[in-house]
Amino acid sequence: MPRFFAALMRHGQYQQAPDTPGAHQPYPLTPAGEAQARRGAGSLLEIAHREGWRVDRVVDSSTILRAWQTATLSTRVFATRLGGAFRVTPFMELAERSVGSAANLTMGQIRSVVEGDPRCDELPRGWKSKSKFRLPLPGAESLYEAGERAARKVEERMAELAGEADGDTVRLFVGHGGTFRHAAVHLGVLDLDEAPKLSMHHCRPVVLERLDDGRWKRVAGQWKVR
Repeated sequence: MPRFFAALMRHGQYQQAPDTPGAHQPYPLTPAGEAQARRGAGSLLEIAHREGWRVDRVVDSSTILRAWQTATLSTRVFATRLGGAFRVTPFMELAERSVGSAANLTMGQIRSVVEGDPRCDELPRGWKSKSKFRLPLPGAESLYEAGERAARKVEERMAELAGEADGDTVRLFVGHGGTFRHAAVHLGVLDLDEAPKLSMHHCRPVVLERLDDGRWKRVAGQWKVR
């Protein structure tokens, strides 16, 4: 029976606004981030070659620019090394956690907005890294909720792949550290209390195998310890 693998890769470094937690920032990769993307694609090819896996010709990515750029650069590396055409398919479900109407505000501005709203309680210390905390603002979601939607999309796309491929195959998913860590929680690969203690290295894939019984396990790559 063929085996199927999802390689979760965090985007490369980008031109991030300082002290701003809104992960939907629309800024591009830095030159260093572009280099990370190329290296990350190369490292996935090395893993696939070593294990005898085919690299799927579709790369799924978040719709946010830095992830899409990372995915696009990865397809170019794949095409150069393997030949043939590769393409990127973007999905909003793979995007990072939304802070809703606080998008692209600084930490201080967010605190001021919440303190100025008589309907809101005081923000807890370290709220940004709390898995189940959701800002009390329109459109906001928790990291746990973001991970749930991403996990559903990964499950859906990998089920489709399993119905199409006839050999051991790995598909690259490019997105964001917080969302992917919490997707791993929903996929049963991480415990919820582990997720806040971990992060993801830029463009270093963590590879999960989709087992025949629907369970998942990590088979390659490492989480980053905070």
